[in-house]
Amino acid sequence: MKVLVTGGAGYIGSHAVKRLLAAGHQPVVLDDYSRGHRAAVPENVPRVHASTADANAVERALVENEIECVLHFAAFAYVGESVEKPLEYYQNNTGGSLSLLSAMRGAGVERLVFSSTCATYGEPEQMPITEETPQTPVNPYGWSKLFVEQMLRDTARAQPSFGFTSLRYFNVAGCALDGSLGEHHDPETHIIPVILQAALGKREKVTVFGDDYPTPDGTCIRDYIHVDDLIDAHIQAMQTTGPGTRSFYNLGIGRGYSVREVVEAARAVVARDFKVEIGPRRPGDPPELYSDAGKIARELGWTAQVTDIHQIIESAWRWFREHPDGYSS
Repeated sequence: MKVLVTGGAGYIGSHAVKRLLAAGHQPVVLDDYSRGHRAAVPENVPRVHASTADANAVERALVENEIECVLHFAAFAYVGESVEKPLEYYQNNTGGSLSLLSAMRGAGVERLVFSSTCATYGEPEQMPITEETPQTPVNPYGWSKLFVEQMLRDTARAQPSFGFTSLRYFNVAGCALDGSLGEHHDPETHIIPVILQAALGKREKVTVFGDDYPTPDGTCIRDYIHVDDLIDAHIQAMQTTGPGTRSFYNLGIGRGYSVREVVEAARAVVARDFKVEIGPRRPGDPPELYSDAGKIARELGWTAQVTDIHQIIESAWRWFREHPDGYSS
């Protein structure tokens, strides 16, 4: 299948390109490189240097490359930044998706797999989170994605031949299991890369934000899904999305690891010590967030294969050790 991968030079998008190629598909990358890395995209993969906000450029890319389906990853994804710069998030995430949908309509492309987020659920009172959990975001990032989900519903209602699948991620982690691709953000806020940077001496310490939560060890609990598993779910969703599909699925492993568990697992994997300090809680951090991913298992047959936090960290450590400065190494 010929697939347009928006944000294909980013962390998740680049892993999608790799696994699409391995599965025999023909990806085309569309990225403005504002946060992605050219080095993450194989030289033999066609690239379109454009933003999803440029509907004309997107429509040309769809038509010229005879695209059959879009995997839509392009988005800003820092919760804190979204609070500080809400308009930028609505403009890029929501507005960019609107332009993309307009371009798809113009080009006659009617299949989309959307990169959504568990942030659309906000701070649920009950765990695990199912697809029926009320969606009440608590930050502009979550709202920017939820608005796109509504646009998808409305588009499918008005255009019965249009089909979409929306995948709500929990904490994506790890790097390609063969060590060929990694995670490189600036700034880096994800806990596993932060820990590994500390282990490599690239940062002074790891700050744990709060150790007085109502959890077994006092630190927050999160659901970590390996990036390769995440992409396999996208490919499965792509292959099952057709006219009239209107599907929503959680992507996680169905259990959580505490921050302290992640820190101790990293110490075991890297066999190095690093400084850890306890800081104050971050506003809006719920004690626990983890998924019920049973719906996608029942309907699409997908389940996560990498569920041990040590294995997830090992995959990341393999890449970070060889690329201490990320794609600048």
